[in-house]
Amino acid sequence: MLLAVISLVWLGKTVTFLVMLSILIVLHEYGHFLVARRNGVHVNEFSIGMGPLVASWKSPRTGTQYSLRALPIGGYCAMEGEDNKTSEAEQQRQFRTESGRPSPANFQAKSPWNRLAIILAGPVSNFILAYIILLFGALAFGVPSDHLDRAVVTAVVAGSPADQHGLKPGDRIVSVSANGKKVTKANALVDTIHSSLGKTIEVTYERDGVSSMIEIAPAPCPPPLSPKLGCIGFSPEPAFERVGFLTAVRYSGLEYANVADQTFMSLGLLVTHFTQTAGQVSGVIGMGQVAGVVQDLGWGPYLTLAATISFALGVFNLLPIPALDGGRAAFIIAELLRGKPIDPDKEALVHVAGFAALMALMLLVAFHDIARIFSGQGVF
Repeated sequence: MLLAVISLVWLGKTVTFLVMLSILIVLHEYGHFLVARRNGVHVNEFSIGMGPLVASWKSPRTGTQYSLRALPIGGYCAMEGEDNKTSEAEQQRQFRTESGRPSPANFQAKSPWNRLAIILAGPVSNFILAYIILLFGALAFGVPSDHLDRAVVTAVVAGSPADQHGLKPGDRIVSVSANGKKVTKANALVDTIHSSLGKTIEVTYERDGVSSMIEIAPAPCPPPLSPKLGCIGFSPEPAFERVGFLTAVRYSGLEYANVADQTFMSLGLLVTHFTQTAGQVSGVIGMGQVAGVVQDLGWGPYLTLAATISFALGVFNLLPIPALDGGRAAFIIAELLRGKPIDPDKEALVHVAGFAALMALMLLVAFHDIARIFSGQGVF
């Protein structure tokens, strides 16, 4: 019976995560859709989901087929002139009318600047969406409050410093002392721990009315947090307070800047310190593990995670990798600089090699995520 309940909870969390991820991807594709239509490009199909067709409707006005597919793992925007099988330059030569002129509604018929705008619209949509999610969360569920006098431990990561020193769920963190400075407010406790990587701090906690003090050294935080921050391996019970619209706008802006800073910092560390940080990269499976833990903390933290993933999706898609928006944009930029498209054979070679490398990387990250889960490693 207990196993069945656990399985249902796990299934519910997985479905919630997949729906959230699909919404982020579909709205990414909707950015392409809007700018494509604005530039007169015909969209053959706009799909929610992937795989077998469940239902569809074709607009009599625009001729676009709107589809709902069986697998809730994203979607796509199929524009006329975009078959994803041949190179950009080759498609420009293929999709022409008998008169020798490109069809006006064809993606390849548009100027490089128009095509670049359509390609970049997807990642830009993710950046805008990240702020909207943060603002909605702040208005609907409030912002983190520092008025709570105690942080309550809701979960402890096995093998973490907190676990090794005996902290347990339900313990109330009374204070944290670092560099002779004691803090007691809930959010200040977490901030102090995060800023104490490589140092020893004193943590006073209360259990069953009895206070205890331990000395503990924070370890580098696991993803999605920056490894430059310190973590001891426990999740605090979040506390939120309602705020007005202007305060929510200001808080969302600060949180957005923090999300951007953490994302670019992690990307920079991956480039400059690849061997030390590559093992901390998470894929969809790792994100799903994180989402499962964050769901227990409430919708406020979950929406912050959704905004973080949306921003990261935007950045990832801008990377100059074939099969991604950034790779396609790179060839269009090269066309602008050269005054003519890249040789189709050379471009095709780059696309094939880059796509193969991307698939290998995704499989490696997925294997690493699975290995981390089976080894019992936590996410905080």
